[in-house]
Amino acid sequence: MSDLAASLQAAAEAVRRGDPDRFAATMAAPAELRERLWPLYAANLEIARAPWASAEPMVAEMRLQWWIDALEGLSEGREPPHEIGPALAPVAPHASHLIAVAEARRADCWPEPFADTSALWAYLDQTAGALYWAAAEALGAAPDAEPAVRSFGAGAGLAALLKAWPELIARNRPPLAGLSSDRVRALAEEGQARLKAGRRALKGDARAALLPGWQARAQLERACTAPDPFASGALELSEFSRRIGLLRAAFFGL
Repeated sequence: MSDLAASLQAAAEAVRRGDPDRFAATMAAPAELRERLWPLYAANLEIARAPWASAEPMVAEMRLQWWIDALEGLSEGREPPHEIGPALAPVAPHASHLIAVAEARRADCWPEPFADTSALWAYLDQTAGALYWAAAEALGAAPDAEPAVRSFGAGAGLAALLKAWPELIARNRPPLAGLSSDRVRALAEEGQARLKAGRRALKGDARAALLPGWQARAQLERACTAPDPFASGALELSEFSRRIGLLRAAFFGL
């Protein structure tokens, strides 16, 4: 097995273990597109984990800085010294988006919540939005699709964040302080609008970049209607709904 093949396999396995929903969505994409997606998603997973690797914010920032430095090197033609490094080399033109994700993730190193919903949306655009755009660009999306794709990504990112909110509360790290049911509903409604704005933005192969957001619309609908959206499992979809939803998204689009 070549170094590139082994690295791609490592990237895919990392996504399978660490982000099973994104893995399932990528497996639903045409096989010939996946090798452009695995390294982006594996790098994103490493970036997302870095701020949580230590309870000490400065140590967490150092771990995150390692990835920023490695990705800056990638953009200059240097392969990151990591098992997914060879897999990242072919997607080096998109490294700037991953750097933006990593810079935004500095906020995760510190316990303070975002000041307001505008700051939260900026974070979601720079993290989930940038990742969705990196994937779309890697699959050949036209540059003028970027705002709509980032809008979709931010909406999908909100759905994922709301789902994770109970765990973040348990860690004493809620992204927004004192979030009432009415504020959750308003956030979820804006998330739905952002999803809608981006759903039809892509054509051809690039549409596969949106597949990881296949559950977002249903999750945001639940956030709008659930008596307690932060109750354990409140935004979880049944396995049947998840499977059918992904099949529909893969064949007919989101």
